[in-house]
Amino acid sequence: MASEVREWGFGLRDLLDRVARRSPARLAVSVFALVIAVFTVLLLAPWATASGESARFVDALFTAVSAVCVTGLVIADTATYWSIWGQVVILLGIKIGGLGIMTLASLLGLAVSRRLGLTQKLLTATEVKTERLGEVGSLLRVVIVTTTALELTVAAVLFPRFLVLGESVGEATWQAVFYGISSFNNAGFIPTPEGLVPHAGDWWLCLPIAIGVFLGSLGFPVILNLMRTRRTRPRRTWRALSLHSKLTLVMSLWLVAAGTVLFALLEWTNPRTLGALDTDDKILAALFAGVMPRSGGFSTIDIGQMHESSWLITDALMFVGGGSASTAGGIKVTTLAVMLLAILAEARGDRDIEVYGRRIPRDTLRLSVAVVFVGATAVLVSSLLLLEITGLSLDVVLFEVISAFATVGLSTGITPGLPDAGKFVLCALMFVGRTGTMTFAAALALRDRRRIVRYPEERPIIG
Repeated sequence: MASEVREWGFGLRDLLDRVARRSPARLAVSVFALVIAVFTVLLLAPWATASGESARFVDALFTAVSAVCVTGLVIADTATYWSIWGQVVILLGIKIGGLGIMTLASLLGLAVSRRLGLTQKLLTATEVKTERLGEVGSLLRVVIVTTTALELTVAAVLFPRFLVLGESVGEATWQAVFYGISSFNNAGFIPTPEGLVPHAGDWWLCLPIAIGVFLGSLGFPVILNLMRTRRTRPRRTWRALSLHSKLTLVMSLWLVAAGTVLFALLEWTNPRTLGALDTDDKILAALFAGVMPRSGGFSTIDIGQMHESSWLITDALMFVGGGSASTAGGIKVTTLAVMLLAILAEARGDRDIEVYGRRIPRDTLRLSVAVVFVGATAVLVSSLLLLEITGLSLDVVLFEVISAFATVGLSTGITPGLPDAGKFVLCALMFVGRTGTMTFAAALALRDRRRIVRYPEERPIIG
């Protein structure tokens, strides 16, 4: 029996290595699809729903995709439709999905072979953006331990607040842990029927959730870089940070500040959103709304009652998303940073793209353009499909599509009422949004065609 298990393990390991060598993206996407399939089956079980009846296949699939892709779009209220066991399944899906595609593939290889081969190290190095392959094995453990510690820290801060709000110890523990994992993984799932709307002015509850979302959106490389730099060079932390960390932190703070100010200006007098709140509550709600489009998906006001101008700003923030190798979606803030720096360099007439004493390679700019184009194409095609399927207006359809692509989870309220065909479109979009741009970028980064003959250069007219 032991020899048969050993042979099976070696066979699966060889299969993984062959698939990874031929197509790393195919391995990553396959593993992610397998995880979604497993959670779909679990959510189809009668014990997963509060009614005791099996969920419809499309609803179970949609919820599994939304959880594993850490999106947060739902077809029914999480707290009332799913049983406590169904909610545990959703929470496990969020936790596993938050670790990332390449990390999942590496963990699968580690479980089979009890070691990380070179192929798995290369895959994980792509995901967590480290260049020292010898560190990947320990880095996986650091990522798991660090993320779990941050999730539990948020939960520990929220726990006494839920006790003050009148919850029992058991309920307070469950809700605190659920919000801790959901916030750090930028999932946006809510375990309470009333959600966060009644607590729009609750700083003790909303601020830790917003901080958890912001930290999760930075990405594993930035968090680890900050931890190591603070430990080794506490007095020169900023100068010692990598360029990726600097760009991610600066762009993230600017986007949060811009989102907060714009949302406050546009919604301050809207009686259906901020207008009904006190000044202090308005400030908190505006800050919360400025953070959440980074892929958080929580909301303390009714998104469907916002002005169309606020929807447009939120669309733009959601499309950008968070940091690379993070739990956030979108085209990523470093992609936007490289594009803006390229425009600035072109306006100045500079030959190179330079920032913080470093020169950004031209192939990084080409990769950024490709990622933006692929993301915009996915949004365009999905919007056209949903417009034809539903007959709804462009503003609400575009909002829902970008929210699904960027794995945000904010909604104008149309998702539960979509026909099954529309739900399948959003399922595919969430999957592509979580796996597509990353695997596409990795595939392009690994392609480097060496050509002996190069054609003469000639410039077309641009603009």
